[in-house]
Amino acid sequence: MTGWIDRLWYSNSRPLWPLYPLAWLYRFIAEKRRREAWQAKDSPITVPVVVVGNITAGGTGKSPLTAMLAKLLVEQGWKPVILTRGYGGKSEHYPMQVTEDTPPDEAGDEPVMLAELTNCPVVVDPDRRRGALWSLETELGNIFLCDDGLQHYRLPRDLEIAVFDGQRGIGNGALIPVGPLRELPDRLASVDFVVTNGGWLDDIEHDHQYSMTLAPTSLRNLTTGQRLPVDELKGKSVTAVAGIGNPGRFFDTLRALGAEVTERALPDHHQFRPQDLKCGQHQWLLMTAKDAVKCRGQSLQNAWVLEVEAQLPEAFSKAFISALGR
Repeated sequence: MTGWIDRLWYSNSRPLWPLYPLAWLYRFIAEKRRREAWQAKDSPITVPVVVVGNITAGGTGKSPLTAMLAKLLVEQGWKPVILTRGYGGKSEHYPMQVTEDTPPDEAGDEPVMLAELTNCPVVVDPDRRRGALWSLETELGNIFLCDDGLQHYRLPRDLEIAVFDGQRGIGNGALIPVGPLRELPDRLASVDFVVTNGGWLDDIEHDHQYSMTLAPTSLRNLTTGQRLPVDELKGKSVTAVAGIGNPGRFFDTLRALGAEVTERALPDHHQFRPQDLKCGQHQWLLMTAKDAVKCRGQSLQNAWVLEVEAQLPEAFSKAFISALGR
């Protein structure tokens, strides 16, 4: 998201109200596709499917939550497979199994990051149902985690988790392009859990709403792999680059850790160029794990990755495992 979109969508006003006919058209098309997908469903997937997504455009913390759920499922004896569209990647064939060494320009940045974080099979396919069936044929696992698939209705699902940015919420409450909503808030009545990244949304009523934090865990040198505690950022002058959905959250986190931050916000899924990665002679270059997979091989000795981990209350973990029926 760019700053001007944030100002237009995530405020109490609706300056784009003349575009309401397009918002109504967007709603009509979205609801039509949803009905057609449900009506055309083939045989169900034979293993549980958990969908993590959102009803707003932009970053909310879905991928860190997906990584946390994968870890939780492994601890419970499951063999999770992560399904994802692979936004920003372009492969000659699908389905495509991703590893941490897969080029991000083929798979997309988030799938490579998830493969790196989880060590679980990650399968990219714009048709996530096809990816799921292929994963079953190749016996990759026994449960699916679909990252960003709430509106991909061709994929049957057993559990749905809607994720929100706690600072932004539903913005001005309007559908794209007037506001940030992909679907209206009444869609939440059919999801199993609502997870709010960094806060609590009082204007959303749901019996199973939980607050999530993205806790910084360490600093990793992009080139050498050396790790340092996040305390090393206290008093440190850094240039922070972020090609993510909400770069402001990343910059705020660095400042909360004591860093003196020069911001460089870039579009989500940005393809980095050498000039994007320049910083002062005595500065560190800081980036997210999502951006780091696209900057490998740049030989940047002063580039560090802030690694974070999604943390939720134990009550959520218990409710989630219980909902799976195991």
